[in-house]
Amino acid sequence: MGEFDLIAHYFTRPVRPGGAAVLGVGDDCALLAPSPGMQLAISSDMLVEGRHFFADVDPEALGHKALAVNLSDLAACGARPLAFTLALSLPRVHEPWLAGFARGMWQLADAHGCELVGGDTTQGPLNICITVFGEVPSGEALLRSGARPGDDLYVSGTLGDARLALEALLGHTPLPADVLARARQRLERPTPRVALGLQLRGIASSAMDLSDGLVGDVSHILTASRVGVAINVDLATNLIASSAHPSIGSSQFDTELSRRCVLSGGDDYELAFTAPTAQRSAVAAAAAASGTAVTRIGTVLAEPGLRLVDGQGRPVENRYASFDHFR
Repeated sequence: MGEFDLIAHYFTRPVRPGGAAVLGVGDDCALLAPSPGMQLAISSDMLVEGRHFFADVDPEALGHKALAVNLSDLAACGARPLAFTLALSLPRVHEPWLAGFARGMWQLADAHGCELVGGDTTQGPLNICITVFGEVPSGEALLRSGARPGDDLYVSGTLGDARLALEALLGHTPLPADVLARARQRLERPTPRVALGLQLRGIASSAMDLSDGLVGDVSHILTASRVGVAINVDLATNLIASSAHPSIGSSQFDTELSRRCVLSGGDDYELAFTAPTAQRSAVAAAAAASGTAVTRIGTVLAEPGLRLVDGQGRPVENRYASFDHFR
């Protein structure tokens, strides 16, 4: 199978009537037509074998995740997905692998009405780069720079399970098979919180998605907004779903492991966002409307810096750092 046969067989479909894509795969450029009064939101993410995923990962899960991590960026901006491009480097043409990868990608794309409109394929080490396009009303995009002192800090869903799966797969933390399977699902099939992001427009003062770890990612909001934050680590670490599993004993899941997974783990692809205290009812309504749990875990401060406190407000040493590709 040659390059163009591969593209035609696995990655080409007619554009949806009435969709944003006027022209999709097959020409030198795709053509998108966002709705009047909308701005385009654009983001790219790359997944590299051995760096972002294991060589034996289920290709269907990898197809899902490759698109999910990009949709998560649109969610953090409050943007509705429109289309995406795929740049794919493959060591060789392996049709069962391609079929699984495409199936996982198409399933998520269809769930969000997001069309593949172009890209590139080449031979080389397995490397997946997706660029996603969304639209958001002019002036309504959620940014990192809007947090203000006194705002509440929230996170969506659960945190830390993806990092726990990674710890187990690397042999650092033994887990019962059923717990590992559930945690690995969070690592390999994250849920982009697009519906929540759309509901938070006009409510949240800032937002971003959690890809590298809570403390590091929230620090980007603090830098952009020129504020500080106090995070209640007891509330945050209660968000690791696997810790409540009855087959995990205290010897396997202690406080330090929980904090490490939640505070400095990555691959959660949940949303962290701030909102004024006056918007608490609106945040709850947005969470309910999107079918997404949210938890208030901290308070934005005027003094710059990230502080960790326990449930009684006592300081907790911050020895946690998020993932960095070059450290």
